[in-house]
Amino acid sequence: MKFALFYEIPVAKPWNPRSEYEAFKNTLEQAVLGDKVGFHAFWTVEHHFLEEFSHCSNPEVLYGAIAARTKNIRIGYGVRLAPKPYNHPVRSAESAAVLDLISDGRVDFGTGRSSTRLELEGFGVHPDETRPMWQEAIEHIVGCWTHEHYEFEGKYWQMPKRRVQPKPLQDPHPPVFGATGSDSGHQLMGELGLGLCSFGVGVPPDDIARRIDIYRKAIKTCTKPLATFVNNCAAAFTMVNCAPTKQESYDVSKESFVWYGKRSAELVSSVASWLEEMKQELGTYEYLEDVKKIVKDGTLEMLDFEYLKDSKATIVGDPEQVIETARAYEAAGVDLLLCLVNPYNISHEKVMQTIELMGKHVIPEFK
Repeated sequence: MKFALFYEIPVAKPWNPRSEYEAFKNTLEQAVLGDKVGFHAFWTVEHHFLEEFSHCSNPEVLYGAIAARTKNIRIGYGVRLAPKPYNHPVRSAESAAVLDLISDGRVDFGTGRSSTRLELEGFGVHPDETRPMWQEAIEHIVGCWTHEHYEFEGKYWQMPKRRVQPKPLQDPHPPVFGATGSDSGHQLMGELGLGLCSFGVGVPPDDIARRIDIYRKAIKTCTKPLATFVNNCAAAFTMVNCAPTKQESYDVSKESFVWYGKRSAELVSSVASWLEEMKQELGTYEYLEDVKKIVKDGTLEMLDFEYLKDSKATIVGDPEQVIETARAYEAAGVDLLLCLVNPYNISHEKVMQTIELMGKHVIPEFK
């Protein structure tokens, strides 16, 4: 199992004129350290309008800065939002190709469809259309990368024959991933031959194993991948903190881990509530029904740090405990562990400590 740094880039209130500046500068410094100590990759989200939770709305600019400061760490879109009008497929193809060139072929191209009302409604995207838009967009992006000249006439996008340039360095193109939080989504990613980004907050390793098993069985049936090759890498997400002692790690991470878990549930359940308001079926967002229920009935308020820690739904503790818990994710079939090292309001110094200790003690145990 390999390890990746994963970022939302939160900016906790109260804000001052330098709050966002410091958040991005700290992220750059953390990425450079991650490269130095042996992390395999650096991934961030693309989110819009999510105050405090994520201020990472234009990650490709950040990726360029990281590419210029690092040598080995791969750079992952986690994810590029595919529906219209978030990103046009041609612009997505161009963005990833330029990054692939300037990073010497270090791009991993994660894709997704979005799952919050603030973003979907803010951009005028109807939830019913996100999955077909996402799938069509990937077809066009890969076509732009792999054809000298390319044209397409799809349901959502059209383009006469053009040379989309530049072309990526990786041949035939960067590995393509798809993000999902549902069982049906894990099935679909496998059927399409895409790498898996298994996104679920507070999900213990045994449930991650069940989801990855769905993906693994489906990918065996893939005979015509959506990209030009099958990418069978299973990436999964969790919050991570490592400190010299267990108690320090617990003290540092408790508030932020619980806040992130609760806020995540509130944000994604908003899509289900929105569709309910419109008197429409949940469709491909049916998996959010359970999340909506725990938010509405107050069950979410019962989420506590002890559950997250004891169920191994997060990775916390001293290096020995972190190694032990990470083994459970490896046993679950995770190939790439996406480590959210600052889910809300953990200081820059404590994030740097986690990265340093992971590089010194944890990562070497998995080589």
